[in-house]
Amino acid sequence: MYLLIIFLPLIGSILSGFFGRYLGFSGSVRITTGCISLTFFLSVISFYEVALSHSPVFIQLFSWINSEMLNFNWGFLFDSLTVLMLVVVTCISTIVHLYSIGYMSEDPHIPRFFSYLSLFTFFMIILVTSDNLIQMFVGWEGVGLCSYLLINFWHTRLQANKAAIKAVIVNRVGDFGLVIGILAIFFIFKTVNYTTLFSLIPFFIYENININLIFFSFNFDVLTFICIFIFIGSVGKSAQLGLHTWLPDAMEGPTPVSALIHAATMVTAGVFLIARCSPLFEYSSTALVIVTIIGAMTAFFAATTALVQNDLKRVIAYSTCSQLGYMVFACGTSNYTVGIFHLANHAFFKALLFLSAGSVIHALSDEQDMRKMGGLAKLIPFTYAMMFIGSLSLMGFPFLTGFYSKDAILELSFGKCSISSHFAYWLGVFSAFFTAFYSMRLIFLTFINKTKSYRFVIQNIHDLPKIMGYPLLVLVFGSIFIGYLTKDMIIGVGTNFWENSLFFLPANLVLFDAEFLPVSIKLIPVIYSTGGMLAAFLFYRVFNARVLYSWKLSKLGLFFYNFFNRKWFFDKVYTEVLSQTVLQLGYSFTYKIIDRGIIEILGPFGISKLLYSKPLNFSFLQTGLIYHSAFMMLLGSIFLITLIGFYSIINYFIDFNLILIFILIGFFLNYINLERNKKVGA
Repeated sequence: MYLLIIFLPLIGSILSGFFGRYLGFSGSVRITTGCISLTFFLSVISFYEVALSHSPVFIQLFSWINSEMLNFNWGFLFDSLTVLMLVVVTCISTIVHLYSIGYMSEDPHIPRFFSYLSLFTFFMIILVTSDNLIQMFVGWEGVGLCSYLLINFWHTRLQANKAAIKAVIVNRVGDFGLVIGILAIFFIFKTVNYTTLFSLIPFFIYENININLIFFSFNFDVLTFICIFIFIGSVGKSAQLGLHTWLPDAMEGPTPVSALIHAATMVTAGVFLIARCSPLFEYSSTALVIVTIIGAMTAFFAATTALVQNDLKRVIAYSTCSQLGYMVFACGTSNYTVGIFHLANHAFFKALLFLSAGSVIHALSDEQDMRKMGGLAKLIPFTYAMMFIGSLSLMGFPFLTGFYSKDAILELSFGKCSISSHFAYWLGVFSAFFTAFYSMRLIFLTFINKTKSYRFVIQNIHDLPKIMGYPLLVLVFGSIFIGYLTKDMIIGVGTNFWENSLFFLPANLVLFDAEFLPVSIKLIPVIYSTGGMLAAFLFYRVFNARVLYSWKLSKLGLFFYNFFNRKWFFDKVYTEVLSQTVLQLGYSFTYKIIDRGIIEILGPFGISKLLYSKPLNFSFLQTGLIYHSAFMMLLGSIFLITLIGFYSIINYFIDFNLILIFILIGFFLNYINLERNKKVGA
């Protein structure tokens, strides 16, 4: 059963990808969707057996690499963390498959699209079920490859090509850091297997590593060094500040792809990796502080950027980036359980938002600009209800799914009582205000305000077909009830749900402290979220955006609008400073000086020119006259005797007889040459 969970999506992908033209639209859809649905059903059973019945499963399939100390197998680990991720991933993937049947029905390449979706799910399952870092990296790179294929599915669009290449390149930066972290782990611990690695960590708490450069020497704590590079990999995959630029551009792919990548799979891989490596991070306070600060800054940055975005999917994409920041800084404050809880909750309401956005785009003939929408609440009421519930859950409205995890993250951050955790708390609170504001702004501009759409678009508008509507009902249930139904099991005080899958140092546990925070502190995030909703209502409904428009025309307002709308100028700096500098350096230095200069001079052109021209300079020595040849032989003999003499003086212990032998051999050879030249002259 556990092996079927892993390989059923791969079977569906292979059948649809290689035999899609024979299976046709219907056959490909049924096979891939059936395999994913069965995988979800088996994942639920494994969740019951492993997490609820406390029976973790270890499977060793066969040996992969067996070389000296580098030994690991194709092995699979099913613990509480794994099966929770499996349920979330396969559930969202099943819903996306069902939704895509209606959304992509007019596309002629349906078998290829469903093959990519199933292959993406397979690699994500490999990532979360691996029992060693190398096998995990196979899944890690696999989801990166599949994200390229899915974002670039409509490959005739130039923007889709650019977005796919950008996603690959930015992720390669993070993956390079992860590779260094894995190599450091093997160098220090001589293993990449999770269980062996985590059992050895306490013996290396005070171990240091020395890095010697030409003029400098650095001394690092081993665990901090490893954790930082693992976190760099997470920054790339989970779109944290600095390597986040690929995530909004990934919206160029089909909307079901956006829901799959941004809801529960690829972007959450970084958070999963931090939680999986919690025994490493717990022993490195420096790494935890870095994780906390980067996560908090990401949440704030993405929330402010989403305030002024006009593309419907781009607003939701930046909200994904912001929520990932919450998950990361929850892990940075050692609250891995709450971070994973928010990951699972976020999957439902974010998938609901993306698929509802796809319904809006589908209804408006592929229009994504919210400034050209409005008045859709009466025209597509089902989609409006879905998106409204998803937005409320996203902003942490009381007693919806997002409320139970988002507020818990902020309360635990405040209860940590450290500078970094309080920094994360207040940035998280301000981000909650902005989240509520841009969520309600999206609702007002898209559904409630007066329409700005063209007449022919409104005439042809239509709500969802049933095949696209039923998956949204499942997500609505999750967005409303999942948080309440699972909070005590996952993050309740004294729960044994996680067992040994996550590790906490006793000094870092703050769950009890957060339980007894004053009510006034616990109400702050709710007050800020409510304030964001009221501000959006005033600015976009009561004043009908007139106040914001007049403020935007002011000098200060225009500065902030441009600053946020252009994403804090990250893309501009990367494109015009880093990329252009590297390209210019590559042309002026690498190409001109190294390639066309040093390599060609020392390489093929230089050698061929040397071999062709220089021998001509010595051709005058070959006159064909006997006495010239004899003179050259005499010079050679004198040079050889002199060289041997100097050598014998320096190395007095060399046998003199050996020197005589060389001299006699030289005279003998000269005599032979002289006789040969006489005959030639005659």
